[in-house]
Amino acid sequence: MKKLIYLDYASTTPVDKRVLKKMNDYFTINGIFGNPSSYSNIFGIKAKNAVEKARSDIANIIGSKEEEIIFTASATESINLAIKGIITNYSNNYDQKNIITSISEHKAVLETCNYMKKLGIKIIYLKNSNIGSIDLNILEKKITNNTILISIMHINNEIGTINNIKYIGNICKQKNIIFHVDATQSIGKYKLNLKKINIDLLSFSAHKFYGPKGIGVLYIRNNKKKFKISPLIHGGGQEKGIRSGTLAVHQIIGMAKALNISVNEIDKEKKRIKKLKKQLWDGIKNINGIYINGDFKNSSPYIINIGIKDIFNKILMMEMKNIAISSSSACISNTHTSHVLKSLGLTEKLIQSSIRFSFGRFTTKKEIYFTIKYLHFIVKKIRKNI
Repeated sequence: MKKLIYLDYASTTPVDKRVLKKMNDYFTINGIFGNPSSYSNIFGIKAKNAVEKARSDIANIIGSKEEEIIFTASATESINLAIKGIITNYSNNYDQKNIITSISEHKAVLETCNYMKKLGIKIIYLKNSNIGSIDLNILEKKITNNTILISIMHINNEIGTINNIKYIGNICKQKNIIFHVDATQSIGKYKLNLKKINIDLLSFSAHKFYGPKGIGVLYIRNNKKKFKISPLIHGGGQEKGIRSGTLAVHQIIGMAKALNISVNEIDKEKKRIKKLKKQLWDGIKNINGIYINGDFKNSSPYIINIGIKDIFNKILMMEMKNIAISSSSACISNTHTSHVLKSLGLTEKLIQSSIRFSFGRFTTKKEIYFTIKYLHFIVKKIRKNI
């Protein structure tokens, strides 16, 4: 098989040519390349105006105010800033406070919580069902007077499970608890209006919706009486003093353009992707010993995680080297076993038989057809040699 097929969109997406074209105007002496913090010259002023226009565009798309958008270098930084930035304000009595999260969160959340645990903060981890959903009744029962933050992702990056963040947001509002959402896998794919849902902090990055790598956002609800964020990076005081550092104008412009394109095409694209996911599953579900990790129907159409009994995933991926798939999240694929699949109750052997397909803007029916045929061929080949 000579054709290269990319089915790892949950890991990262290629930059859309329309985005790249827009970004190209912000690099050279003939473009808007200035430092947006340099107000003393026209180059800096133009750069500043471009940044603020992009900030306004992003805010309008997600239903926030311009001043609630803080630019960072990644979703991981945004998550760290959200959790650490909140908890730092309780440094005098860490041992009396707790954070609630789930065991299937992205490593950026789990490792940040582990760090806070070392400082004395109690971390309450919610278990999930064998399809990846958390019990909202148990969530409510775990809340105490010492709970200051709940961090739950919108869509799981490995199995596509969708959490009911609107319901959780209402709980947090009733209990006066700060609510953080990792929306990395949903922004640009799902419509989200922050005017209609109670979220205090929201993290995402551009490279998941065909924008450049190296640029993320932390949305911070403008409610100074409820909480404040302490900075992690100190310096020139950019981004209202919350995130210092010279702003990457070209990446910010690219992010705004990419998000605008994604949202304008969101309904049509989701419908198309849903058909591709069904096409793949219908074509491979008759493979002996195959199973789905998670829930096919009540999950993101952009992700499907499957396992094939007695087929080692690393061997499978090696044989399918021209088709880009993954065994787990990019952040753990080369280090440890998937904590998400483990949370479903899978044995180590079943986890090591699991792979993730994720679809995107440039995935075609023909590519899915090739993938189905090739997967059947490779599974037969591997089993023949066992």
